[in-house]
Amino acid sequence: MRICFATNSQHKLEEVMAVLGGTFQLLTLADVGCKEELPETQETIAGNAYQKASYVWSHYKIPCFADDTGLEVGVLNGAPGVFSARYAGPQRNSRDNLNLLLKRMEALRNREAQFRTVISLILPQGEWVFEGIVKGVILTELRGTGGFGYDPVFQPHGSLKTLAEMTMEEKNEISHRARAVKKLEAFLNAL
Repeated sequence: MRICFATNSQHKLEEVMAVLGGTFQLLTLADVGCKEELPETQETIAGNAYQKASYVWSHYKIPCFADDTGLEVGVLNGAPGVFSARYAGPQRNSRDNLNLLLKRMEALRNREAQFRTVISLILPQGEWVFEGIVKGVILTELRGTGGFGYDPVFQPHGSLKTLAEMTMEEKNEISHRARAVKKLEAFLNAL
């Protein structure tokens, strides 16, 4: 099956390809001729995932899926949440986002958080939604050089490593995105 992953993030593409393997012919936005920035103007993670997938479906008529991910910190009322990529401003700078998060949490003892990924799949028959969550804590300092975004400060429960200290294989065993992608893969394999 040919299916487009509606993302411009090379990091996300690598993670998803590592999970899906050779089961599907995964197309990128460039492969389908999409050069424009996909819209992300919704107020929820699920809304953004659907908006991106439906944009590709309506313009290119190819089965596709898109994801949106947010880091949700309990004591910050779920922030940064849907604004995770632009937490520190529209420049979408990961270092700025990390610094702002750590500053806002520096005096807080409760550091519980979760990463949540929602995937919206659009096929000719309709839309399906898959979710993946990993719970953990926000550390007080950055650790590790792998991954991207908030990975250097997020330590999943049951692990001594941050997501940024894990290999791709280790991360894909437990990550929010991998969990959602595995649900997507199971659904597509059952078609």
